[in-house]
Amino acid sequence: MLKTLFFTALLSVVQMLLARKFSGFFSIQFLIGLFIVNLILVLIFTDWAWEDIASRRKEDFHEEDFDDYLPTDPTVQVAYETLQFMRRGLTEVSARKTAEIIQKICEIPAVAITDREKVLAYLGAGCENHRPGERILTKATQYVIETGEHKIVHSSEELNCTKTDCECPLSAGVIAPLKCGDEVVGSLKLYQTERGQLPPHIVRLTIGLAQLLSMQMELSELEHQSQLVTEAKLEALNAQINPHFLFNTLNTIIMYSRRDPDKTRQLLIHLAEFFRKTLKRPGHYIPLSEELDCVRTYFALEQARFGDKIRLQEEIDSGLLDYLIPVFSLQPLVENAIKHGITAKNGSGNVTIKAKLKDNKLHFSVIDDGVGIPPEKLENVLQPGYGSGTGVGLSNVHLRLQNLYGDNCGLKIVSKVGQGTAVHFQIPITTANKEHPPNALEV
Repeated sequence: MLKTLFFTALLSVVQMLLARKFSGFFSIQFLIGLFIVNLILVLIFTDWAWEDIASRRKEDFHEEDFDDYLPTDPTVQVAYETLQFMRRGLTEVSARKTAEIIQKICEIPAVAITDREKVLAYLGAGCENHRPGERILTKATQYVIETGEHKIVHSSEELNCTKTDCECPLSAGVIAPLKCGDEVVGSLKLYQTERGQLPPHIVRLTIGLAQLLSMQMELSELEHQSQLVTEAKLEALNAQINPHFLFNTLNTIIMYSRRDPDKTRQLLIHLAEFFRKTLKRPGHYIPLSEELDCVRTYFALEQARFGDKIRLQEEIDSGLLDYLIPVFSLQPLVENAIKHGITAKNGSGNVTIKAKLKDNKLHFSVIDDGVGIPPEKLENVLQPGYGSGTGVGLSNVHLRLQNLYGDNCGLKIVSKVGQGTAVHFQIPITTANKEHPPNALEV
């Protein structure tokens, strides 16, 4: 009993942690509900299932094979091993992997999984007649999908298969609905080939497994919805950046429009080139080299206004230029350094951009020798809407980095009044690569 409670609790915690990791969802009440459902299913199946499987393996079981089997009932083992596949949704790949696991652990002659219209996976006796991708042929399966109720068939005739040019090897089976919420999305079918009464434990096993797989698909849907929300947040944050940058740049150009038309024309060409590069770019990522081009263009526009009062330095290894980083992750930091650090001080100042690869992470720093940030303000500068202007900039970059890489990968700010400010952030090298930009639900 203690083993049963332990593995039931373990299964529930694993399911909850996966839900929290991939969808951000966590609830103590939901965890308790998971534990109760899993415990009921374990108690139902433990007595008969494990004894039945163990007796079949008793003759050829060797001690060295012990590590191949979990010391618990097959339902828990199936749930544990299929979770990594079913959280991806109901597809041909996930269905086949799940069917393989069920057939291996439960020693069922034939296992099939369908969606609402076609076969996704079929293993065992009769598989040559029901190939993945083909439409569902049995009326019994269609009945389960339409009604949402499980069905027990005691003969091949009760399956009511529309394929008549073959000899069906199946003698009986159980068909249970797979549900996501209240919607039936498919079916799980376990068949036997021996004639005779269908054992009650096969019925209970099929229904229990269908319920567990349905719960795993609901976790997958939570993950998908979380991904959509994250992408929407990123789109909203990116939409803020372009108007913010454009607003500040146009102010500089307007200043030159009356007193220096040639300079105005040159600045407009810079601005047009800048937006030509940024607006044609899909997605949330950009090579470091292009982000630096954006920074240099912005700096040229600002230097037209402030002259030699501001200087830009770069300390970046050329081997890092092809790595993908979030779009507009450096330019707003340089803008903030110039606007609030350098121009607010007497005399000229420097802004330095640093990038290095260390401990499988890209480390970035934007450092200025400006006026610095008072301690009482430092803790608030990353809050949305804090400070002057439109309220984006630092907080925008901070939120996007956290959405993409986790809460620990936001901006870190170190500042001392009268000496300057340094803004740091880092990107895991596993996601900041040259070919595949990171996915927000994979971090």
